[in-house]
Amino acid sequence: METEVKDRLKTVKSILVSQPKPKDEKSPYYVLAKKYNLKIDFRPFIQIESVPAKEFRKQKISILDHSAVIFTSRNAVDHYFNVCKDLKIEVPTDMKYFCISEQTANYLQKYIVIRKRKIFTGLRTAAELIEVLKKHKNEIYLFPCSNIRKDDIPKFLRENGYDYTEATLYRTIASDLSDLADIQYDVIAFFSPSGINSLFVNFPDFKQNNTRIAAFGPTTAKAVSEHNLILDIEAPLPNAPSMTGAIELYVKKVNGK
Repeated sequence: METEVKDRLKTVKSILVSQPKPKDEKSPYYVLAKKYNLKIDFRPFIQIESVPAKEFRKQKISILDHSAVIFTSRNAVDHYFNVCKDLKIEVPTDMKYFCISEQTANYLQKYIVIRKRKIFTGLRTAAELIEVLKKHKNEIYLFPCSNIRKDDIPKFLRENGYDYTEATLYRTIASDLSDLADIQYDVIAFFSPSGINSLFVNFPDFKQNNTRIAAFGPTTAKAVSEHNLILDIEAPLPNAPSMTGAIELYVKKVNGK
């Protein structure tokens, strides 16, 4: 495999990033494009859709039976408060919120006055949030999530006898990428197994050929392998904690800059 990857060390001129286009003009992707004269395009490979209130009711979940909510993303925040609105549920002021990061916690202010609420946060990862949850075993938790989600937090709750309910409030589905059928990129950057899945939903006969694959995180890297693709650029790395950093190291190597 190492020999195969080495043989693929070819010049990079174009990159497709399977995420929305950054709004920040100082995004590292724009800096990278300018620095190495690269064509970098952005296209979300997945999209989020709400579970309709009528369908949510079939899950037979009473939101008000819970004393705390676990949020692992902004999507979870949006869909939790949206379903409450659709069902005309007034969320109690004493509801507690456990957020995976400070960023997610701050996003709550879109819906509530956060200085008046009980909010607990991890630093960034599920493992760190679990450490916070260990100190609050007596809550009745609601875990809003997508139809596709990681099992680390539910597994912890389940194995440690926590009282919790998992609520599927939104779905992660493949975007329509049919307009990319005849377009070739030197590198495609993926950030989740769902992105890899979307590629094959859209192009079941996809052949990698000389397209280099970049993957962020171990679960994405595993999905690359499971689809019999070659992983050329892996992130994060000890000396490159971001996707842009890992791509830059590769571009320096193959473009001779």
